[in-house]
Amino acid sequence: MTEPLEDTQPSTPKKQIILNAFVMNTPGHLAPGLWKHPRNKTDQYKNLSFWTDLAQLLDKAGFHAIFIADTLGPYDVYKGPANVVPALSSGAQFPVNDPLYLVPAMAAVTKNLIFGVTASTTYEKPYALARRLSTVDHLSQGRVAWNIVTSYLDSAARNHGLKEQIPHDERYAIAHEYMEVLYKLWEGSFRDDAVLADRESGVYIASDAVREINHKGKYFDVPGPHFCEPSPQRTPFLFQAGVSEAGNGFGGKHGEAIFIGGQTPEGARPIVDNIRKIAASEGRDPNHIKVIVGISVIVAATDEEAKEKREEYLQYADTEGALALFGGWTGVDLASFSDDEDFRFSQSPRVQSIVRRWSATVPGTENLPWTKSRIVEYITLGGLQAKIVGSPTTAADQLENWVNVSGVDGFNLAHITNPGSFEDIIEFLLPELRRRKLFRSEVGDGVTAREVFLGTPRLPEDHPGSQYKWRKGEKIPQYQQGVEVS
Repeated sequence: MTEPLEDTQPSTPKKQIILNAFVMNTPGHLAPGLWKHPRNKTDQYKNLSFWTDLAQLLDKAGFHAIFIADTLGPYDVYKGPANVVPALSSGAQFPVNDPLYLVPAMAAVTKNLIFGVTASTTYEKPYALARRLSTVDHLSQGRVAWNIVTSYLDSAARNHGLKEQIPHDERYAIAHEYMEVLYKLWEGSFRDDAVLADRESGVYIASDAVREINHKGKYFDVPGPHFCEPSPQRTPFLFQAGVSEAGNGFGGKHGEAIFIGGQTPEGARPIVDNIRKIAASEGRDPNHIKVIVGISVIVAATDEEAKEKREEYLQYADTEGALALFGGWTGVDLASFSDDEDFRFSQSPRVQSIVRRWSATVPGTENLPWTKSRIVEYITLGGLQAKIVGSPTTAADQLENWVNVSGVDGFNLAHITNPGSFEDIIEFLLPELRRRKLFRSEVGDGVTAREVFLGTPRLPEDHPGSQYKWRKGEKIPQYQQGVEVS
């Protein structure tokens, strides 16, 4: 008798999950009020030791990256306009320090952890940002990633000298040209063999190996050349977050890891498929994009203990801070609604759509009213992201289901307490994921961010930035051939 196929064929290896710690340089990231919890140290965010201790914890555990979010203006919609008071007591993403300055210190005390840093194409000048990111790529030995954002807050626009935000799709048009400028600086300003550092001849950089880029476009006029010698990756590994049509189009063209939101794996699947479809239409290998979904995990030894932990966390919730975050994220001021309003039937289509998605994913709430207090409860434990509460087996089952159903490659794990949430994940969840061969057990020392995610230190040849590479042996880079450049 012929044996069954599954007994005669080797099993397909499981896809190993990417795990990033999702943090912010602020007292209250996605858990308003929890800064005062005994297992939370985010009120120490101003101290380098808080960050170096966290980086060492994550590095030793095998986390792929620490992904540092940022915002360039306060959340001032709730009880607004331009009212920052509701965010203050909970430290709800106010105040926020610059994330980039953390990286060299964390890099100095770790071997493998990657540092994803958020910076805006709308408010940062490309020439200056190129220099700063190259500097940090050097100091981290190639372990820096840039989370590209176009920014979305009216408060950020006002504080950067604009009366109102640049329209959404135009922000992305600016971002496309911005990336062209940076690719030219990072990839096409220094020839691959430009830096000699020859002590005998006394020549540091070859005289014919650095050129101006002379970029003249609709939004930017940058002559160059780049002011930093090529860093280990040249172009830092490129994260991107954006779920609009313009955002997905931008990410599918430029991004190497895309950060998405989603309440269910089934709901996230079309987003994942669309990103990979856009990448293919741009001539890229869809496998050269890693898709990462944001999620909050509360894990303990048993399901019951995890649920008890969740209830204990809720005792620290800050209502005003949660509603301030909601207003900033959605643009909707819930102060104008009554406390017993059921937002499943709200006259605000945006709020109604959000809470109906939530009610479909939170067990036991399908037929319960979604009032302000329930919105506060939801946001307090990880913001708008999907939630998992349970034992190592329960949590691992759900993460594995996310990967299998949605096609995502990994997760940005938001904390409720920091470092408490990450300590729980390390103690309870990672051993179960490793037992299932879903998470890496060994990490090679000294690899760059792009090598970890894609297996190469430089932009892949199918990436649009590669057309600007100035390769060894070329008199001038190909993108400048036929163009008069000094």
